[in-house]
Amino acid sequence: MNRIKIDLDRVTSGIDRNIFGGYMELGSKDTMFKHLDILDPARGDKGLPDDVMAVLEPVKMANIRFGGNFFSGYRWRDGVGPRADRPARHELAWNSLVPNNFGTNEFVTFCRTLEAEPYLNTNCGDGDMREAADWVEYCNGTGNSYLANLRRSHGFDAPHNVKYWSIGNEVDSPGQIGYKTPQEYARAATEFSKVMKLVDPSIKLTASATCSWEDFPLGPQFLYRKTEWVERAQLILEQAGERIDYMALHKYAHPYTDDSFETLMAFAAGFEEHISAYEGLIKAVSLERGIKHAVAIAVDEWGIIYIPEELRREVPIIVTVDESGRAQLPAEEKVPPRPRRKNSVGMEQALLTALHLNTFIRHARSVRMANCTSMPTPACLSFPEPESIVLRQAIYFPFELYSRTCGQLALDVFHDGDTFSGAYKGMAYSGIRTLDVSATLDTARKQLVIYAVNQSPDKAMETTVSLDSGVFNGKIKASIVNGPDIKAANTLEKPDNVGVHETVLKAAGKTLTITFEPHSVTVLVCPVG
Repeated sequence: MNRIKIDLDRVTSGIDRNIFGGYMELGSKDTMFKHLDILDPARGDKGLPDDVMAVLEPVKMANIRFGGNFFSGYRWRDGVGPRADRPARHELAWNSLVPNNFGTNEFVTFCRTLEAEPYLNTNCGDGDMREAADWVEYCNGTGNSYLANLRRSHGFDAPHNVKYWSIGNEVDSPGQIGYKTPQEYARAATEFSKVMKLVDPSIKLTASATCSWEDFPLGPQFLYRKTEWVERAQLILEQAGERIDYMALHKYAHPYTDDSFETLMAFAAGFEEHISAYEGLIKAVSLERGIKHAVAIAVDEWGIIYIPEELRREVPIIVTVDESGRAQLPAEEKVPPRPRRKNSVGMEQALLTALHLNTFIRHARSVRMANCTSMPTPACLSFPEPESIVLRQAIYFPFELYSRTCGQLALDVFHDGDTFSGAYKGMAYSGIRTLDVSATLDTARKQLVIYAVNQSPDKAMETTVSLDSGVFNGKIKASIVNGPDIKAANTLEKPDNVGVHETVLKAAGKTLTITFEPHSVTVLVCPVG
């Protein structure tokens, strides 16, 4: 039998609500902007239809990141001022035409409507530090300066007070507009952070630390390079550490379409391993360099995106450079197209969403911000045509449940029981606990919340939950996210194929026995005394 043991006194850290962050990007084919005409001025300040707002408001996103590949070529001035005067631009990251009628002011207003903090991604691709500093002044300036007055002329007398800013996006990806070597980015982060904090010393800055964790070439447009994330972290912290508040890590589950369920679940073991390693990196460099404030981790892009099996490669493409400096593939090598990635919507992705959130809770001391790229994009919400309805996908349910129930304190949980083995990105993992668990405590409400993910596709997990300190004190509300099988998804024909069902458990004393359903996410809200 599986066991979970919890000591209410073993608090590991406070939890920052910013781990429940969302994400928006212009240009991407997967963004909500491609699926809804949210740009209709007749809708007013909200920007989204009322039925969409009704679904998003309960999620209580703490912040929303306006970021992504698009922003490595973005000019923020294109998206302010009268809409009729804004230029449409052909943008290169996603090869799309962007009308720029949704920009800074619309985004900030949308965030404030949802009571979420706006988080802006500056252009450190083909942009410069002056452009970044000017954006800070436009948003936050209070004086009689040109840029503060420009914002006022656009109808916003009060400053936006945007607190969170990042210096670039995925600058370590060779496919990014304005890719930078570790040395180049450390230098840029140093100068960007200097001028941005001179404009507004109160802002919180995120360095674009790592997205390229493995050597993973996809053709000549993504030239083969060795990963260098340790060196990048060291240089950023050594040169800009005194002004950097977060190190941004992007870590997607990138399974191939024919990968096994065990492979998909094994991603979480590798993800936690990388988070632990990065915690050590930050601590070591901060200690050596005497950085006095705590530099946190921001996983400001995370999610699950499938890659077609035909793009699988067991060995790297070897790219040579000819006499003129042009990259050349081997003669027999066909140039693969840029992968057509598919955002995921099924029950197995709901499990992975919960596994991510469990990791953030367990590492709450260091992970202080996280942004799910499936929230509120179509991996979370779909809009079937021609029907005008909002279809909540499987990923939505665990995110909403965790955000709504999460306590202020993370607890150190002991659990053991069944295990399985899996491999992800060439790394083998054994002894992975089939039942993945985290827990939080709300002292004001005297409420313990236990989060359990049963990763078995077909086996229920009978489990004993015991308290080392405190007692269960009343009825326990159990919310279970599940569907008929691991591939279950919500469709127009079956809109409730995946959802949440609730039950009430009676418990008193120190022990509770519960059976967790196969392939399920369970949230137990427990009064304790």
